[in-house]
Amino acid sequence: MQDQFLTDEHKMFRDAVREFIKRDVMPHHEQWEKDGLVSRDVWLKAGENGFLCMDVEEKYGGMGIDDYRFAAILMEEMAYQGAHGPGFAITNELVVPYLKAFATEEQKARWFPKLATGEAIGALAMTEPNAGSDLQAAQTTAIRDGDHYIVNGQKTFISNGIMSDIIITYVKTDPSQGAKGTSLLVLESGMEGLERGRNLEKIGLHAQDTAELYFKDVKVPVENLLGEEGKGFLYLMHNLPQERLSVAIGSVVQAESALEHTIRYCKERSAFGRPIGSFQHNRIKLAEMATELRVARVFLDNCIMLQVDQKLSAEEAAMAKWWCSEVAHKILDQCVQLHGGYGYMLEYPVAKFYLDHRVNPIYAGTNEIMKEIIGRRQLGF
Repeated sequence: MQDQFLTDEHKMFRDAVREFIKRDVMPHHEQWEKDGLVSRDVWLKAGENGFLCMDVEEKYGGMGIDDYRFAAILMEEMAYQGAHGPGFAITNELVVPYLKAFATEEQKARWFPKLATGEAIGALAMTEPNAGSDLQAAQTTAIRDGDHYIVNGQKTFISNGIMSDIIITYVKTDPSQGAKGTSLLVLESGMEGLERGRNLEKIGLHAQDTAELYFKDVKVPVENLLGEEGKGFLYLMHNLPQERLSVAIGSVVQAESALEHTIRYCKERSAFGRPIGSFQHNRIKLAEMATELRVARVFLDNCIMLQVDQKLSAEEAAMAKWWCSEVAHKILDQCVQLHGGYGYMLEYPVAKFYLDHRVNPIYAGTNEIMKEIIGRRQLGF
């Protein structure tokens, strides 16, 4: 975020996050990329530093910070360094908001403390092999049998899927009722019948585990129902604006970092006896990218401040997710091009940014769906 929106407390927090990334994340990130997942130690260290469940009440182990700027700072600093392995945002931006909004006091006391310390890792399981943007097509069922639900089905593309301990799962509790028969059920690691599939191989985000989940007659206590039965689809709509804003934040910061690397490269790299940045075509490209990013940044910061006041609409979040990820994709492609052959080498940060970013126009709802949301709102649908 631009400094004009930050207090001295925010800036101190930003410095602490930067030190944490420098000390506890980046020295290990290359190995995590090879392993396909991070060490649980980094989650525990994040918990020790108060970077998990920041907006959760202190009585449940959180920091009690009701200011979205702190969450935005953490996401920005991680994205700026390309530290995409630790899926802290999955817990903070996806899991915690649902638990805050819909969990009972007993559930909060049971799950929040371990999420806050990093002892437990959260995940959100919505997508299925035949149900991505169309969540109403989900087929995973949770049929009540006495004081348990029996869960059967499959989820895919689940971030933190291998390491997760607390999994908010979108299920059909009454398959005959369509979207009105869906619910959110919290599954926990160790439940019999909950199986992890392979750690999926992706073109980017190599240090972040993304997995398939299989449910074979998993017995889940009724006490693990989140909110009311039959309101799962409505509950998912509740947090999608914040989730989409987090994608916009990551997109803009990735592009900002890549552009900084590219500007340095254009000053240092020579061709035909002079720095490549001295060629008019390259200067024009840099001017275009800097301007487009500045516009995106102003829009993004406005959306962040709306979220601080809890006034960010679904339409504005869709705009931010679509526009920022598209602008970032265009800029990252141009940064690679300006690096020439070196831009294709993974030892250069722009190559990793390019690959890691590619999913942003896809997840949290594809950009095509974002345009549909915006278009419908314009027409009053």
